[in-house]
Amino acid sequence: MTDLRLLTFPDSEALAEALAARVADALRDALAARDMASLAVSGGTTPKRFLRALAAQSLDWSGVRVTLVDERWVGEGNERSNAALVREHLLHGAAAQAHFVPLYRDVPRPEDALAEVDAALAPLLPLDVAVLGMGPDGHTASFFPGGDRLAEALDPAASARVLPIRAPGAGEPRITLTLPVLREARHLFLHIEGEAKREVLQRAAGPAGRELPVSAVLDAAEPPEIYWCP
Repeated sequence: MTDLRLLTFPDSEALAEALAARVADALRDALAARDMASLAVSGGTTPKRFLRALAAQSLDWSGVRVTLVDERWVGEGNERSNAALVREHLLHGAAAQAHFVPLYRDVPRPEDALAEVDAALAPLLPLDVAVLGMGPDGHTASFFPGGDRLAEALDPAASARVLPIRAPGAGEPRITLTLPVLREARHLFLHIEGEAKREVLQRAAGPAGRELPVSAVLDAAEPPEIYWCP
């Protein structure tokens, strides 16, 4: 069974503030060492409060490059766009000075933009900070059960840094960072909320949950710090 680095908070507000402070500290350390820091965040509903708390942190945002762990293949005018969520909840106030590197490009398929996206991401790697979420089906990033390229995305030896993926539970086609990119992040966090997701996480950490994609992240040599609240 994988040992979980689980930090528990009484509610989502306390979690968001603590995670934002921890991420900001990691970004400050990176800026002090290299004058540039890179951050990959997740979309969805859960991280909104955290993103707003992070935007309020005091640091040299002009040196921070922000990207996404994954993205639905939709433009920012679509309410399901992760990029639109990041612009609304993180990139405002002082944090608007950060340089944003979206994953979506205005082409029909993610396959059509892989080379361009890969080139845009290269200066950010290895990531200083990556913040993952997790769905009730055990997916993280766009590592969906049944995904057409799931095995490739989860291959620890994969050379690809970004891949397209389609899966029954994913809705639109997606583009995602691959497992090696996430494992190489200097600081990796997993943000989950609710008892149901904690049960999924506990299952993924044990021998009965190896089919859950998030288990591949938990198995990293340096497993993620997990921030959880009921």
